[in-house]
Amino acid sequence: MTTPAQRYADARARAEHPAYTEFTAGLPFEPDPFQRDACRALEKGSGVLVCAPTGAGKTVVGEFAVFLALRQGRKCFYTTPIKALSNQKYHDLVEVHGAAKVGLLTGDNAINGDAPVVVMTTEVLRNMLYAGSTALDGLSYVVMDEVHYLADRFRGAVWEEVIIHLPESVTLVSLSATVSNAEEFADWLVTVRGETQVVVSEHRPVPLWQHMLVGRRMFDLFHDQAAAEHHEVHPELLRYTREQLRRLDWVDDRRGYRSRRKATPLRYEIVERLDREGLLPAILFIFSRAGCAAAVQQCVAAGLRLNGPDEKAEIRALVEDRIRDIPAEDLNVLGYWEWLDGLERGLAAHHAGMLPVFKEVVEDLFVRGLVKAVFATETLALGINMPARCVVLERLVKFNGEQHVDLTPGEYTQLTGRAGRRGIDIEGHAVVVWAPEVDPQHVAGLASTRTYPLRSSFRPSYNMAVNLVGNVGAAPARELLESSFAQFQADRSVVGIARQVQKHTEAMDQYAASMACHLGDFDEYFNLRIAIAERERTLAREGAAQKRAAAVESLERLRVGDVIRVPAGRRAGLVVILDPGTGGFGEPRPMVLTEDRWAGRIAATDFSAAVEPLARVRVPKHFNPRSPQERRDLAASLRNAAGAAGAIDRRGSGRGYDPAKAEPAKGRRRERGRGAAGRGGAADDARLAELRADLRGHPCHGCPEREEHARWAERRWRLRRETEGLRNKVAARTGSLARTFDQVCGLLADRGYLSADEAVTDAGRTLSRIWTEADLLVAECLRSGVWTGLGPAELAAAVSVVLYESRRETDERAQVPRGPVLDAIDATLSIWAKLSADEGDRGLALTKEPDLGFVWPMYRWARGESLAKVLTSAHGLDGDMPAGDFVRWARQVLDLLGQLSEAGDAQMRKTARSAMGEVRRGVLAYSAVG
Repeated sequence: MTTPAQRYADARARAEHPAYTEFTAGLPFEPDPFQRDACRALEKGSGVLVCAPTGAGKTVVGEFAVFLALRQGRKCFYTTPIKALSNQKYHDLVEVHGAAKVGLLTGDNAINGDAPVVVMTTEVLRNMLYAGSTALDGLSYVVMDEVHYLADRFRGAVWEEVIIHLPESVTLVSLSATVSNAEEFADWLVTVRGETQVVVSEHRPVPLWQHMLVGRRMFDLFHDQAAAEHHEVHPELLRYTREQLRRLDWVDDRRGYRSRRKATPLRYEIVERLDREGLLPAILFIFSRAGCAAAVQQCVAAGLRLNGPDEKAEIRALVEDRIRDIPAEDLNVLGYWEWLDGLERGLAAHHAGMLPVFKEVVEDLFVRGLVKAVFATETLALGINMPARCVVLERLVKFNGEQHVDLTPGEYTQLTGRAGRRGIDIEGHAVVVWAPEVDPQHVAGLASTRTYPLRSSFRPSYNMAVNLVGNVGAAPARELLESSFAQFQADRSVVGIARQVQKHTEAMDQYAASMACHLGDFDEYFNLRIAIAERERTLAREGAAQKRAAAVESLERLRVGDVIRVPAGRRAGLVVILDPGTGGFGEPRPMVLTEDRWAGRIAATDFSAAVEPLARVRVPKHFNPRSPQERRDLAASLRNAAGAAGAIDRRGSGRGYDPAKAEPAKGRRRERGRGAAGRGGAADDARLAELRADLRGHPCHGCPEREEHARWAERRWRLRRETEGLRNKVAARTGSLARTFDQVCGLLADRGYLSADEAVTDAGRTLSRIWTEADLLVAECLRSGVWTGLGPAELAAAVSVVLYESRRETDERAQVPRGPVLDAIDATLSIWAKLSADEGDRGLALTKEPDLGFVWPMYRWARGESLAKVLTSAHGLDGDMPAGDFVRWARQVLDLLGQLSEAGDAQMRKTARSAMGEVRRGVLAYSAVG
């Protein structure tokens, strides 16, 4: 029962916040304190930054901004980082406010764009701001959902551009995941947006329990909350994992082979265990597209069924309704029937390689409770509202596009944050699958650490430069750049670095006193030591470079049928040459067949020294590397020929072969002679001999305390190097963005996009309407006319090279249609080479090299060929292109064609519009919003 004082306080709050009171009256739940504080600050006229865990309900604050705008008769834009989230939010707001009041603007959809509430991707709002769109009239609130995306390496700059350029009259609502430097971000928001209240909540509305699955046993990671705060792993878990490791070591010793892979349960066993524990629905994160698809297949093969007959019928009806627009002939190539079988069992994969409509169906069925287990890559954790009762992490290592790296605490928190559905579950569960290389202490550190700093990725681009100069002028543009979060962080960091420099300088003075020698200048003596070490390293590098050159030269001499040994890399062992791979640019990349029948290209980097043929086999003239039978026959010939040449050891494996034993005696003598000459490299170097003589003749060389002095000298030398690096950082960060902006503007002026007095030219106005990472390259291609005269399909294929990026290293000799398309691509590459050289001269690296990997599939699709043929043509020996990848890149081509239909000359506009019509068919005609 409430007291009179409480009733009075409630009445006063209602009087002070009438809009909030009206808004919460329609909510089916009582708002949390952080939601209440943020909404009330918004009603008072302050901007807000809300940082809270995934699933905490941050979007309630954004929805209140929508409510305020409609109540005031003004506009609200709700921005999201990805189209799927925009579509989702559009449906949510339509359900509350009706279709007449809500619009949607993404690259794929334009619905009711003049509505008072419009959901859009952040790029759409950025483009509106630069174009001075009339849609901005009456705008009162902008919600930036998932604002922590401004740390994204590729797209993060867009968020900062929007925040900086929004009119002062607009109130900004920033919704972010929990970040450790929220106050710093808020301080910046205050400088560029005015009053901004920070509301931070660490509280998860649904508690999260951490577990490890060891074999078939599930353990709590922590004994209690206090243990979690101190990273103290549950003693029973530690004891059991140590026992498992001892048992595995014993098995290895007794049986002579590695059995550790068997220590982890199979994927279907994990799902069955979760089902028995009542922990479904679950998301099982596997950081591999192929791994996700394979996991579903493994569960199906094991006979796993998580749904009953009624659920199966409901799923089939929903799926058939959603895929009715996909041509029937495309369903087989898309793996539709296998996908449907998994769905009906309650199982699905979710990754970027899937067709978008397939992913959307999985999301919908999961939210409805009809799919119980989803095997997903980390992309599912980015924004999509798809919570589960349990989240499973199969590994704690992921591939970041360049190498395999450990998950960070921030990534761990984001992934496991999906566990626990508000209003459904009383608690969520995060499970890490134990393997011998997984240390429970490491998992405890990930689960307990809340460090997730927000770092700006802002940098000036060519399009940004011409838009800024055109809208505000060159000098004010520089000031705007200096007001970015990137420069704000850089300037703040300079203060701390300067303090470090001062401390290092004081320490170096102390080290100098400790290394002083009564016999002479020890600093001079130590510099001789450094010079000797550097000279030795230089000679070693030169020797390695010579070996590398010899390796490349030897590869260039190879012929079809040569049997060689690959000494390193994933394909180490004996291989037969199918194609020497010397016809293109750069180093040779031979196509080979390995003993285990893999066919593909290998890189020259796998060879550190010259390679000699060990034997020869006959390769059929029309050998088809796609044929399993032909690969099997040729692999048998490879083994026979290598065995006859003595290149296979007693176990029948080329991986154990000793090249010295396989070479003739004369070859071995020649190799020994080269080795002797190589060893003489350092001994015969005159400069190195001179330095060593100077060292021995120095007075300090005879000091009995020489090595003690040398230890202090080394510390001082290392600290001096570190201090010089810090000073360079200070110089680089102070005014760094303005300097980059000046370099960008200088290059644009040289190429005629800005005039001598820094005004935007006609060419610059064309550039201002091109929104892509290769913006200047596209503008140069338009101005040079290299795409002029192409037909619709040819234009779609030619422009794809400035957009596409291969997911893995592929053959640079990608298939390209001959004739006009090839000519246009050659001209594009020539323009890029000159542009890249100009960028290099100015210390810029803004334009990536064109990638030809999407030309052929795009050309065939635009010509009307079937999806099956297009996907098969895309990756050659590496396998078919995933349908999701094809759709994603084709949509980017559509987006660029749309820009060309407005930025090009009359003929280009006409061709671009025709090309869009040719491309937008079949799976690309499907819209996610309906």
